[in-house]
This record gives sequence, C-alpha cells and structure tokens, in this order.
Amino acid sequence: MIKKRMQDAMNDQIQHELGSAYLYLAMAADFHAKGLDGMAQWMEVQTQEETVHAMRFFRHVDERNGRVELKVLAAPQKEWASPLAAFEAAYEHEQFITARIDELVKVAREENDNAALMMLQWFVNEQIEEEANVTKVIDLLKLVGGTGQGLLMADRELGTRVFVPPPAGADAAGAPA
Repeated sequence: MIKKRMQDAMNDQIQHELGSAYLYLAMAADFHAKGLDGMAQWMEVQTQEETVHAMRFFRHVDERNGRVELKVLAAPQKEWASPLAAFEAAYEHEQFITARIDELVKVAREENDNAALMMLQWFVNEQIEEEANVTKVIDLLKLVGGTGQGLLMADRELGTRVFVPPPAGADAAGAPA
C-alpha cells in the first residue's frame, strides 16, 4: 500500500504530466496555425509521451491501492513569438518537470518507499532524454535562424518524429510485466 504523502505527491505529478501534455498540445496548435506542421508533429508526439507519463503515475498509485485524484489543469499559453521561443519554453518546462521528479525521489527516500524509487528511476533517466531532445531542437533552430529555407528544412526534419508507444504489459520502468 502506498503511503499518503507519496500518493499525494504522485497525484500532483499526474497533474504536472497532464499539464505538460496540454502545454505541448497548445504549442502544436500554434505551430499548425503558423504553417509549421513538422514542428506541430514534434509537439504532438511530445503530447502523447506526456500522457503516457501521467498514466504511469496513475497506474502506480492505483496498483498500490492508493487513490488517484485528478486536479484542475490551467489553460496553457496560446502563442509564442517564434519557434525558438516555443522550444525554449519547452526546455524551461522540462527543467521544471526534472525538479519535480527529483522531489518525488526525495519523498520516496524519506518514506522508505522502494517501489516508488524503482519506478521513479525510469523518470530520472527519461528527463535526461527529454531535456537533451529539446536542447537539440533549440541548437538546430539557432543554427538555421528564424526564417527562410533553413527554417523550412528544420520543420520538415522535425515532422519525421513518430510516437512509439510502450510495449503492452510493460511496467512503470518499461520492462515486461
């Protein structure tokens, strides 16, 4: 059974993960409105990943006889001044999520919750990847500039990203159950 403090922290994280999905969906909408469908595709994939993350926390709480409590999501920003500004905002948001994961690890250690610690290790590693992925796009956008052929080529490249769902029956760490 999950302790209340850990349950509450994970319920907060479900809200943060769903808020991430909502933010990235708003970025996708803004990119679509600006005719940058490749960048919109990149953000749509990110939206799907964040939803999967929220469900990992949901299942962890539920499987440990906890109570999932969904919380209100704030309306995300609707527009960004440029693709670079959007991806810089995404990077700042991923840093926030990394800090939240680190806080969850701290709570799990303090509560001596080894099950949560094992599950959270996947998220620690995932956040390294999340920040690195956004950083690569930021570096690309800085290299090509904000307009012209380079931006269109970057948009086309980012549009090749596809969502790869976790294997069916995988546990919170992604390993076969």
